[in-house]
Formats: sequence, C-alpha cells, structure tokens
Amino acid sequence: MSEYKLNAEQYLFPTPAGAYHAIFDSSDDAPRQLLRTLLRQQESQRLSSDTLSELFGHNDEQQALALLHHMQRLGWIQGEPQPRSCPTGSITDIIPDVLRQLSGSSKALLAEQQGFYLASHGFPHETAEELSALSADLANVYQRHCGLLQHNIGLNTAAWALVDSAGDSRLGCWPLHIGEQRFTLTIAGLPQLNQPAFIELIWILSVRYGAVSEEAIT
Repeated sequence: MSEYKLNAEQYLFPTPAGAYHAIFDSSDDAPRQLLRTLLRQQESQRLSSDTLSELFGHNDEQQALALLHHMQRLGWIQGEPQPRSCPTGSITDIIPDVLRQLSGSSKALLAEQQGFYLASHGFPHETAEELSALSADLANVYQRHCGLLQHNIGLNTAAWALVDSAGDSRLGCWPLHIGEQRFTLTIAGLPQLNQPAFIELIWILSVRYGAVSEEAIT
C-alpha cells in the first residue's frame, strides 16, 4: 500500500460535490460518515494526526489518509490554507440569501419534511407555502416507488424536476437528509449547486440539526 503523508498546513473542508454526497440520501458509509462529521463542526478542521483520530474514531493513520486520498480524487474534499467558520444567526435571517445564490432566477426555498417552509427567497408567501406542500408530496411519492427507481431502473437520485422542451429544469426539488430529518430544497430556474453557497446551506443545517439527532440516538 502507498505511504501517504499529511499536509498539516491545510484545513479540511467538503467541496460542493462532497456536501451533496453527504446528504442526498440517508444511507451510511465511511466517506459519508467523514463528510457528515466535518459538516457538524463549527469550524473547518486543521489536518493533524489527532484530528484524523477524532474524525475516524480510530488510530490507523494510513487507513484514514488512504480514505482522504480516495475522497480527494473523487472531488469530495479539499484542503484550504485558512479556516472557515459556520455562519451564525437564525435560519430566517441567514438562509434566504444563501438560497438566492442557488437559483438562476434567484427563487428558492427550504422546507421541512412535513411540508412547511423554513426560509424562502423570491417566492410570495402563498406560493412558498404551496411549493413546500408539493415538495412533501413528491418525497412521499418517491418513498412509495423507490424500489422501482433505485433498483429496477438504477436511478441513484431522489430529486424531482419539471423540465422544459430542452430538458432543463424549470422547477426542481432536492431532498437533504440531515441527521434523522429530511429537508427539501426547491429551486425555480436552473439550479446552481456547484458553488460555496450550497456547502454553506448544508453546513448550517448540519450544525443545527445533525448533531441533535445523533445525541438523541445515544
């Protein structure tokens, strides 16, 4: 096995693709566990032997570094020269501007699994309420037919979209599994998920909701 060396000058942080991999479904594996652990921290973690031991829960540094290397090649994690801190404040104050950046039309909302929206940008209140209820209905439809969609057809996604004649999304719904809770991100227009604002959204939710559900389990 190759000998991996740690770059102790870097701070470990998920990429947008890594943040999406962490939450697009509720299944669990080693990369998701690491990504979810990183996203529950208030600050990005500086790479060190102690940090790796805490993140992975064991002392096999080479095994941990091999997984980090694998995830780096997949584009799920990145090293940064400076630490980041999770935005603080109420969701209703900090989330709307994050949502704005995720939509080509600046229209997006975040709903919880019962169909009530937590934050919105660009939608009138009544429209946001109805779209939140729609997102909950779509999630329930997916749950009823996930065997067909995942196993028979092999579609490894639970997102839904209304598309135009070119196949571009005009309205899409993405489930976000945070801890034991499921949120839905609804975006009007072309989605713009491959950017720091998406990491920020998942980070804020993970800090607030991810750790709480894990404590409840223990």
